[in-house]
Amino acid sequence: MGGTVTERTDLPTTQLAGGVIENRLVPTAVVRRSSPAGHRLRADVCVVGAGIAGLSAGVESARLGRKVVLVDALPQLGGQAVNGLIGTFAGLLSNGPDPVVLTYGIGADILRDLGASGDLALRRKHNTVMYDYQALAHWIDETVHGLDITVVLGGTVRGVNAEGRRVRSLEVATRYGDLSVSASGFVDASGDAVLSWLAGAACHVPGEGQVYGSLKVVLENVDEAHYPTPEALRAALANHGDQYGVVRKDGLANLFPGRGTATLNMNHIETPLDAVGMADASYQGRVGADHTVDFLRAQFPEAFGRARVRAYGLLGVRQTRWVVGDTQFGLADLMARRQFDDMIARTGWGVELHHERETSIWDPLPAEHLHSIPYRALTPAETDNIVAAGRCIDGDVAALSSVRVMGPCIATGAAAAHALDLAGDDSVHDVAVGRLQERLHDNLRRNDPYPDPETYAAMIRSGGDDG
Repeated sequence: MGGTVTERTDLPTTQLAGGVIENRLVPTAVVRRSSPAGHRLRADVCVVGAGIAGLSAGVESARLGRKVVLVDALPQLGGQAVNGLIGTFAGLLSNGPDPVVLTYGIGADILRDLGASGDLALRRKHNTVMYDYQALAHWIDETVHGLDITVVLGGTVRGVNAEGRRVRSLEVATRYGDLSVSASGFVDASGDAVLSWLAGAACHVPGEGQVYGSLKVVLENVDEAHYPTPEALRAALANHGDQYGVVRKDGLANLFPGRGTATLNMNHIETPLDAVGMADASYQGRVGADHTVDFLRAQFPEAFGRARVRAYGLLGVRQTRWVVGDTQFGLADLMARRQFDDMIARTGWGVELHHERETSIWDPLPAEHLHSIPYRALTPAETDNIVAAGRCIDGDVAALSSVRVMGPCIATGAAAAHALDLAGDDSVHDVAVGRLQERLHDNLRRNDPYPDPETYAAMIRSGGDDG
């Protein structure tokens, strides 16, 4: 441990082409002698996961006047909505020819602001809304920092400190050292229920099967005039996909009209819950994406001959691990359009299963169909101050596939925020459901048409209506 460190004091000036500069940035040598004290953060609400569900929870909590800490393992806010290049809001609107908005809060804010900037396109076939992922990333950054939310990026939750049924603090590892976050209430929007899992709460996994994820790619320099129909794309996949190593035969290539870009959702990738396996799966996903681009260039040269990859997304995860709540939302509830007495959100999105490499099951629902999400599916049974949101909530595999898309994720994030606010220091299991539903009135009862007639006419003129 001995030795002497000498700092230079005779640094000369430097002659550059533009003149002489004086070097004022003198480095200081340091040696690590002991472990530094961990950084400690305190909040009213700690949200684990900065995807669309966690962002909704964090923003709603901050707007309620709560001090919020938002923790995410990625180096950028937005989760899969930004970093996975999803590019589409599903489940945010109702089905049928005259869609209405079903989820408000940040959902309505994003539709308003990105619609005003021209960064949305309505796809009429299933009433999904395409968005520019860079515009969404900017909106998220400005919104979060405008509310003075404390953000921890690159932070992995590695431990939970609990007293009885209440979590007191989290231990978070970052590349800059460890930190702890103490809070009165916690939202598990991690996607893998990592907070609930580490707290000792029971969780579900798919069982012996696998719910596959996708690694998305954005292409630029696409010729829109020669863009293939979905029917032509699927026929080519069936007849020629194997030749290029493209395993999935029902993939999608969604054109963003007027921009010459397309988002590819054309593979199925395993999504394990271990670091080495996930790294390998991400690599295999990029290899598969390259095969897909080769396939498109060869089969549709007029549309994709000049196309190039603008960005590869992070591996998109659909389902891995989720909480065991007080209630499990099931497929029978969905098909019966059950209106739970403790409903906190609604959607009309269909069943979307991805449990086979070659294909998926997509069962859209009729125009009048709406099903609800129960509050008790958000409350892990063994804890008193954790509320789950997004794809962490309790449902069977089929039912969860209809509510893990972005509209319902935003709605469950908002419900989690208001539930914690109402619970205070009491248990989230004892929240007065009627009071919670009063706060969530818009997500349960409001039906604003989308888009308004003027916006819709502009979309038609720009080619945004794909039929």
